[in-house]
Amino acid sequence: MPLDAGTPNGAVQGALRSLSREAAFGHALLVDDDAADCCLAGVWLLHSYLDESHSISQGVSTPDGSYWHGVMHRREGDYSNAKYWFRRVGGDHPVFAAVAAACGDPRWSPAEFVDACEAAAAGGRGAERCVETQRLEWALLFEHCYRAALGDLDAAGP
Repeated sequence: MPLDAGTPNGAVQGALRSLSREAAFGHALLVDDDAADCCLAGVWLLHSYLDESHSISQGVSTPDGSYWHGVMHRREGDYSNAKYWFRRVGGDHPVFAAVAAACGDPRWSPAEFVDACEAAAAGGRGAERCVETQRLEWALLFEHCYRAALGDLDAAGP
């Protein structure tokens, strides 16, 4: 995923349009509809469909929904709005600590990461590191939401 809005992946648009909670989670017992919706928002975002991701995440009034909402606004370049949504997540989301550990930066914070992405997107240094951190963040947040959707947050991981 790029640091900016990117270009929507037209090759998967049809599959994404048919993606639903039922289609994505039909193989298992779904215990958290909001977490499942967060997964859907994440998949749309992965393929650079920011409007669709935004529509889903803004309808989820949980810290996870706010997290996806913040990531989407960071990608679209609305950095102050991204910070607003990260403040709504709260300071103790388990993915924050997981990203910090994965990056090897115990002081990592979503607000500082927004600033780093903004600087990198404006032509500053650190774009490769930001892209890699964003990839890790997406994977950790998706895993967290997927496990929450299935009621499996007691297992190891974020």
